[in-house]
Amino acid sequence: MDLFSSVDPVAAISLGALFVAIVVSCTIRLHVGFLAISLAWIVGVYVAGMTAREVMAGFPTRLFLTLAGVTLLFSQAQANGTLERVAHRAVQYCRGNVGLIPMMFFLISFGLASIGPGNIAATALVAPMAMAVSWQVGVPPFLMAIMVGMGANAGSLSPIAPTGVIVNGVMDQIGLGGFALHTYLNNMMAHTIVVFTAYFALGGWRLLGRYHEGALLIPGSTGEEAGTTDNEFTRTHRITLAVIAVLILGVINEPLGRFLLGDRTLPFDPFFSVDIGLGAFAAAVLLSLLKAGDEMEAVKVMPWRVIMMVCGVTVLISVLDATGGLQLFTDILARASAVAPTFIIAASTGFISLYSSTSGVVLPAFLPTVPGLVEQLGVEPLALASSMNVGGHLVDVSPLSTLGALCMAAAHPSVDSRALFNKLMIWGLSMTVVGGAVCYLLFTVLRIGLG
Repeated sequence: MDLFSSVDPVAAISLGALFVAIVVSCTIRLHVGFLAISLAWIVGVYVAGMTAREVMAGFPTRLFLTLAGVTLLFSQAQANGTLERVAHRAVQYCRGNVGLIPMMFFLISFGLASIGPGNIAATALVAPMAMAVSWQVGVPPFLMAIMVGMGANAGSLSPIAPTGVIVNGVMDQIGLGGFALHTYLNNMMAHTIVVFTAYFALGGWRLLGRYHEGALLIPGSTGEEAGTTDNEFTRTHRITLAVIAVLILGVINEPLGRFLLGDRTLPFDPFFSVDIGLGAFAAAVLLSLLKAGDEMEAVKVMPWRVIMMVCGVTVLISVLDATGGLQLFTDILARASAVAPTFIIAASTGFISLYSSTSGVVLPAFLPTVPGLVEQLGVEPLALASSMNVGGHLVDVSPLSTLGALCMAAAHPSVDSRALFNKLMIWGLSMTVVGGAVCYLLFTVLRIGLG
């Protein structure tokens, strides 16, 4: 029977509302979260006969509190200069080896994104330093840009990073809770394999034999050479790092222990799990009480646009679920993905992510389809979810994305911006196919990272 011969009109209208939100997010600067809430109200109340209370029940309160807490804490760490000093200190460890410098910036971006700020904040912090250094030591700006952006994306699904919080929240709702560490490691593995293969294939290996003599002038330094003047860690920065470390240990203690132990049990329970959102609020308050952070300044730089984008789209997805639109979306994806589902799913999420928000629109829309796709296609649930997560992120260093745009904006004035734009655009487009191939290889052929 044809898929569309017996479609419920209400389900079709609700799915159409989701497509409208996705198209708007790709083409217009209108806030898609606010649009999604409006569409959820119109479709839910005036088409599906839901009450306003039922529509509002789809607002993800827990997700909102988690995102607000995490971003508040790390906005404090960004505002008081702690994260900047961590990055400056790490640059010194390359000791002039030109080929190691892009790798170091990959690690810095990855580390910063992983410990909480997320991929966009990490790129915003690292890109100005990395692109300035690349011009001074002769690293091609394209190579530096993909190392910074891919490093940040490699850490984006950390359980305590904003995107990781979003993804794990949705996965909890679809029955894939408890795989936060797998999700993080799968994404890290895919990004690391792709970008280091590209780095060496595109000439990075030639840079390893070169050394830069003299000082490196890094934006943000107050002296002539990075790390030689006011980049030392003060009481404020040490307190900030200590508070963040305690929170991280409290959050990862239980999932890390469970991951290492597997099915084995101990005669006692050594794990104490901290809720990341509530713990982050408490940590942010502690920093303020200790005069190590200013919550008023932090609130100003929190990514409220992204937070409300995610929450708004989630409200619309809840209406789709109630009206049958989500099942219809799942059926369409299943038809398209009957052959090599991990490849098709990764490539599809990647293509849409080129123009739309990965964490705010694409993944909240695609991940809820996993249970239905599993039922129809018989594929490992974590393989499909990982393909969506990886495929959606691998394209995010295109110049149309925030990460690629940040790297372009930070390039030295002498860099040919049009050439850099074209290279990053080709990179982003190629990642739709590369992402599909990598996900098929890792999660279907080799079945790596599936527990």
